Amino acid sequence: MALLIIPMTCFGSTLATSQPCQTPDDFVAATSPGHIMIGGLFAIHEKMLSSEDYPRRPEIQKCVGFEISIFLQTLAMIHSIEMINNSPLLSGVKLGYEIYDTCTEVTVAMAATLRFLSKLNCSREVVEFKCDYSSYMPRVKAVIGAGYSEITMAVSRMLNLQLMPQVSFESTAEILSDKIRFPSFLRTVPSDFYQTKAMAHLIQKSGWNWIGIIATDDDYGRLALNTFAVQTAANNVCIAFKEVLPAFLSDDTIEVRINETLEKIIAEAQVNVIVVFLRQFHVFNLFSKAIERNINKIWIASDNWSTATKITSIPNVKRIGKVVGFTFRRGNMSSFHSFLQNLHLFPRENNKPLHEYAMLLSACAYVKDSDLSQCISNHSRGTLAYKANEVIERNFSLRNDFLWDYTEPGLVHSIQLAVLALGYAIRDLCQARDCQNPNAFQPWELLDVLKNVTFTDEGNSFHFDAHGDMNTGYDVVLWKEIDGHMTITKMAQYDLRNNVFIITDQETKNEFRNLKQIQSKCSMECSPGQMKKTTRSQHICCYECVNCPENHYSNQTDMDHCLLCNNETHWAPVRSTRCFEKEVEYLNWNDSLAILLLALSLLGIMFVLAIGIIFTRNLDTPIVKSSGGLLVCYVILLCHFLNFASTGFFIGEPQDFTCKTRQTLFGVSFTLCISCILMKSLKILLAFSFDPKLQNFLKGLYKPIPIIFTCTGIQVVICTIWLIFAAPAVEENVSLPRVIILECEEGSVLAFGTMLGYIAILAFICFIFAFKGRKLPEHYNEAKFITFGLLIYFIAWVVFIPVYATTFGKYLPAVEIIVILISNYGILCCTFFPKCYIILCKQETNTKSAFLKMIYSYSSHAASSLAISHVSLDSTNSNITMTDPSSSGRSAAWQESKDLRARAFAHICRENATRVSKILPRKRISSI
Repeated sequence: MALLIIPMTCFGSTLATSQPCQTPDDFVAATSPGHIMIGGLFAIHEKMLSSEDYPRRPEIQKCVGFEISIFLQTLAMIHSIEMINNSPLLSGVKLGYEIYDTCTEVTVAMAATLRFLSKLNCSREVVEFKCDYSSYMPRVKAVIGAGYSEITMAVSRMLNLQLMPQVSFESTAEILSDKIRFPSFLRTVPSDFYQTKAMAHLIQKSGWNWIGIIATDDDYGRLALNTFAVQTAANNVCIAFKEVLPAFLSDDTIEVRINETLEKIIAEAQVNVIVVFLRQFHVFNLFSKAIERNINKIWIASDNWSTATKITSIPNVKRIGKVVGFTFRRGNMSSFHSFLQNLHLFPRENNKPLHEYAMLLSACAYVKDSDLSQCISNHSRGTLAYKANEVIERNFSLRNDFLWDYTEPGLVHSIQLAVLALGYAIRDLCQARDCQNPNAFQPWELLDVLKNVTFTDEGNSFHFDAHGDMNTGYDVVLWKEIDGHMTITKMAQYDLRNNVFIITDQETKNEFRNLKQIQSKCSMECSPGQMKKTTRSQHICCYECVNCPENHYSNQTDMDHCLLCNNETHWAPVRSTRCFEKEVEYLNWNDSLAILLLALSLLGIMFVLAIGIIFTRNLDTPIVKSSGGLLVCYVILLCHFLNFASTGFFIGEPQDFTCKTRQTLFGVSFTLCISCILMKSLKILLAFSFDPKLQNFLKGLYKPIPIIFTCTGIQVVICTIWLIFAAPAVEENVSLPRVIILECEEGSVLAFGTMLGYIAILAFICFIFAFKGRKLPEHYNEAKFITFGLLIYFIAWVVFIPVYATTFGKYLPAVEIIVILISNYGILCCTFFPKCYIILCKQETNTKSAFLKMIYSYSSHAASSLAISHVSLDSTNSNITMTDPSSSGRSAAWQESKDLRARAFAHICRENATRVSKILPRKRISSI
């Protein structure tokens, strides 16, 4: 198994100046042993100090700029863990911690993360490579932090490898709610989606529509800026400018960018409201320079810095204008306050940040409280001389209230919730396990429980939602000067679910009214679907709005130009916000017309099956035998079945197989059906025709099996050639403006026409034979019904040709289905329904005696007709004139006619007896 050896370097030491690590444990900022270890990531220092433009060696540089507010966050985590250890929540199980200083650098945070992932109780610091980490036991069970989203994302991607729970108390980037990319990440604060939504709502309610945005050039800043842009568009707020500052103080261009941003603010004189998504050290530098330039605006503060004492204590900070901020909901701080009061009693042996703070405090022992923060910041950038513990202890105890002034209640409460969530999840997991054993469970098992944990704190219930967020809501704060000091006061609460501000007192309402009196407006913004037509070149957001033309779109507010859609695959109406993908259309199974046609096809199949059953049960009756026998009927019924079934291939998403099958199946089966009917027509005509010339012709032509195979085989050859050389295939028809028609392209119009034309020729021949036999015996003669059925076929297909040629769209296959159904129903009904009617409703005519009687009647009628014709012919040829009125003359003529009829009847009976011998037994015929 491959092992990744992780060499460690030190970034936090006893002194302010970092020293090279001697052992991996030097990498830890603060630690405490326990049965279950919890990791912590905090940016205790604001940057790494480097004399080079970019790293040249793979080592972590000296960290400078001690951040008091972040140091307080580490104390909040330690305090919360100690509270759980001192409570009965985890009886007998102690939580330990390992806290690392990220120095506000992603690379340092990743190094600490590698230590978290290293194998527990291993003699060397290694992270094993495995295909399955289900049984892998890392050094810690969960991680709290980091605070900043940029670092959190990088850490989370590494922790995802082992599905180690990561609970952040401050990272609010909306992307972190994506459980596909960040499955092991949770947070005890709302997503930036809600913060930007609340900001946009506040701005809209205040009547401002001309604002600026300043953000950091990292994942957090860019995502917040983009999300806020969407929210402002929804609230009809126009963004005048968007300024981006380097994310890290180690970037040499940050001072230049701050100056450029301030110049932009001055240039945009109409912009009086600026939204700021920055870190505390960015805002500190920005405000310090803004005060020098007398810039007075309304600043909308994000949760990163809205309650930062470091910024409120800037000299003359009131000159920057008003600050309205959003911060996380606060909880009960009394316990943490007591912890800070007694912090000087807390052991510092394994807590390097606490020891460094004590040294910095001692270095600034003679500085007054108002300047203490700046003194600590200045000294933390240098090298502190070591001082005796007694001096440190004395200065530490004298400045207990200093830390409390820098405490951010919302963040402290979020850290408390993170630790509590882990504590309750561990309690649930340890109910059936011995958690005093470090190997009791793996991190991924804790993650499963943590996602579903519900706990209460101070009477309030908390849980993570489906996105891993704990939507606790926001407090809206206002910076007010009271007694010469800038004080942070709560104005309202923001309800996430209902998107409303809850204001509790009249004074706060007055403050909101005062804010509305400040104007920050320009032209009304162009909504998505429009483009800007600039009317004042000096202001990019003062313009007229012009609708995007057809097939163009704009998907953001205030777009300079409408974008062109891909006409082949997308479309857009006038004033469209996006290109709509052309809907792929075809005759779908759930289409109402398709359902109707399928129902008719199924009904036809049921008719076919019912007719087959009726004919099978009446196999020996004359009506079935006169139809050609069971075999011929079954072949014809099978063809009808296949014709009805072929309609199913015209419905649904076209595939190459269905495109090839549907025409071939219909063409061959319908040809076979017509061929069989053609033979039936010949047989009927042969059986009851008395024209000697026609009889001789029909006798020579009547070869059922060869003709059927020949006629059908020709169609098979036509279809085979079609499939080989120009087979039908699926084609996307993109010529319509809004849809793509998925259809079967027939491959060759000639082959398609040849197939249909061949069927039409066979049907026409069959029609001619059937038409000649239409006056033969009524009850047992199919000829006239076949004639009518083929007439329906011709009418349907004659109508089909122009309709098919002019129809366009997804219902084109429905046209062919309809004509197939009409043809099939016409021939099926005319061929079999009359016979079924006789079998079911006129059974007395479906007997041998009735059949013979019909033959006798038909023969007698035929003989009389023949005799009369003969007499008339002889009389004409002999020029006989009936002048003798005597009875003797009439008697002679009558006698001659009678004799002629007798001879004709005898001849016809002999002929018919021969022809019907195939229908009735010979002994029955001879009895006639």
